[in-house]
Amino acid sequence: MNIFAVGMNYASHNKELNHSLELTEPVIFMKADSVLKDGKPFFLPDFSSEIHYETEIVIKICRLGKNIAEPFAHRYYDEMTVGIDFTARDLQTRLRSQRLPWEICKAFDNSAATGKFLPLEGLGDVNNLTFHLNINGQTVQQGNTQNMIFSIDNIIAYVSRFFTLRMGDLIFTGTPEGIGPVKIGDRLQGYIGNKLLLDFFVR
Repeated sequence: MNIFAVGMNYASHNKELNHSLELTEPVIFMKADSVLKDGKPFFLPDFSSEIHYETEIVIKICRLGKNIAEPFAHRYYDEMTVGIDFTARDLQTRLRSQRLPWEICKAFDNSAATGKFLPLEGLGDVNNLTFHLNINGQTVQQGNTQNMIFSIDNIIAYVSRFFTLRMGDLIFTGTPEGIGPVKIGDRLQGYIGNKLLLDFFVR
């Protein structure tokens, strides 16, 4: 299984991190096979003192595809959930300043948390979905897919130019503003609309 992720796909998040790029195509990176699921706890790694949550809509690829035309991209996913792209922000800042690759800050073990996947039919318009994250009962991040710079179908078409998409592959579609740190004892709960799909603790 491959895990693809989209960086800088919400203008509000780009402003939050002082990114001023004028994007003409999606920014793609990959996470290792590092899925955290089924409500298992996330253990803070010892190599970072600044682990941040980034709440995202996650889609699951349902058929083999390569060079997919955008008008047909909707045929290649049929389930969706909310997930967390955990980021070692201190490592990312240092590596970026040195112009070095930064996979270790994004693709470490269990850095891709996913909730329960639901069929698209029960979720409504995928281009106008609200989602949010609560930590310890307080909403800390929220977004709507209509504010994506690049839509889900556009992302699928773009990624499939470079990589063959296979059943079970995941795509994290980007995070809106509101990212922040987690600490031991935090309870993270992720929603699409009012549906609780992600629920786990930080240890």
